[in-house]
Amino acid sequence: MSKRASVLFVCLGNICRSPTAEGVFRKLVEQAGLQDQIHIDSCGTSNWHIGKGPDSRSVEAAGKRDVDLSTLKARQFTEKDLDTFDYVVVMDRQNLADVKDIWHQNGGTRPTLFLEYGSTELAEVPDPYYGGEDGFEHVLDLIEDASVGLLRKIQEGMA
Repeated sequence: MSKRASVLFVCLGNICRSPTAEGVFRKLVEQAGLQDQIHIDSCGTSNWHIGKGPDSRSVEAAGKRDVDLSTLKARQFTEKDLDTFDYVVVMDRQNLADVKDIWHQNGGTRPTLFLEYGSTELAEVPDPYYGGEDGFEHVLDLIEDASVGLLRKIQEGMA
């Protein structure tokens, strides 16, 4: 495969869902031997946590599945991301609406909901921030499933 692809995962604060997706997807891409062909990043639509690491509960839950989130730092989504990334994958409808507002004004890559790539009937990755630890496990299950579908789609496009 000579083509390259880039993926941006987007949630609200970039401390729970999107860094988890970045870490899980990065591991999947590395297992497929495609780390040199697929660039991966994550961000949030809000500016609340810029420069901070992921929520400790996300780090712990991901770590149980051999996914390391410790080096990630939150950043805010910018309009330039729509020109930079081939896939702008958003965790929920509200953040999708926020990103689409920017997309309608500026063009670029059309954002999509992440779970469209998975096998679940759910449309959104729920925000686990205010819930218990089981919420972080549920988020990981959804993200792992959708990541497999997203990687398959990217591989089809690279072939």
